[in-house]
Amino acid sequence: MAVTHASSASSAMPAATAAPKPPQLRAARIRRQNIIKTVVLTLTMLFLFAPLLAMFLFTVRHPLSGRWSLDAWRAIFTGDGSSLGADLTVLWQGLGSSLGLCVVTVALMLALMVPTMVIVHIRSRRLERAIEWVATLPLTIPAIVLVVGLGPIYRWLSADVLSTKPIWLCFAYVILVMPFAFRALAVGLNSIDVKTLVEASRSLGASWPRVFLRVLIPNLWQSILSASFISIAVVLGEYTVASLLGRMNLQVALYQLGQSNSQISTAMSLLALVFGVILLVALDLISAAMRRSKEQ
Repeated sequence: MAVTHASSASSAMPAATAAPKPPQLRAARIRRQNIIKTVVLTLTMLFLFAPLLAMFLFTVRHPLSGRWSLDAWRAIFTGDGSSLGADLTVLWQGLGSSLGLCVVTVALMLALMVPTMVIVHIRSRRLERAIEWVATLPLTIPAIVLVVGLGPIYRWLSADVLSTKPIWLCFAYVILVMPFAFRALAVGLNSIDVKTLVEASRSLGASWPRVFLRVLIPNLWQSILSASFISIAVVLGEYTVASLLGRMNLQVALYQLGQSNSQISTAMSLLALVFGVILLVALDLISAAMRRSKEQ
């Protein structure tokens, strides 16, 4: 009898210790966590936006006279930098080249990576790991080393096959964006049951192109958008390859423009950064909208 009472008392002790905390203690803990999150988020935002604020102040305040004006921004939006002694032709040329490179690079990247990753994901997981290693290899190779290898190839392409136009940098940029695109697409492929979707579609008589375009692509839209937006951000910010290969893009144009007017160059750099932030916010909004549509 005593043993029974002792065992019941010992079994009741964990239940007593595991009893939920009072609401006041839980509320206090939640308040402390919210305060810590707010402090960390505030410090992070200050760390990220302080340089951007400094860039903006540099564009509106003349360093020698201390006079405040929006001449640099006015020159960008009107396309006339003659009042500041700057020729904006090189800026528009570089911007046009970078935008064209964004379109071509994203198209080549998607045409190369999406079918390859889908086929390998279905057929062989071992080969998928090998492709992952190859795709992430550019992260470990500095851009200047890539240029050393790409230089002779581009010299041959420019002289015998293509031309020296900046648009042909797309081949080098596809290599640069592969690690980021691979990771974004891999997340999408691992989040759905690709084999089941393919087998069900094929058993119903769908052809491979129809399976790819009507079944798999709609389920990978979020990953495709992520890979595209990240690739655009990388292309817009790339300088080393274009500069060493002697091609014109936005970053090279900003560097050249900075030699004559650093305020306009800084203002355009700030606009490029803001555009990258807009892309990331748009990606988040699109992803949230797609999740809501799937839940409904």
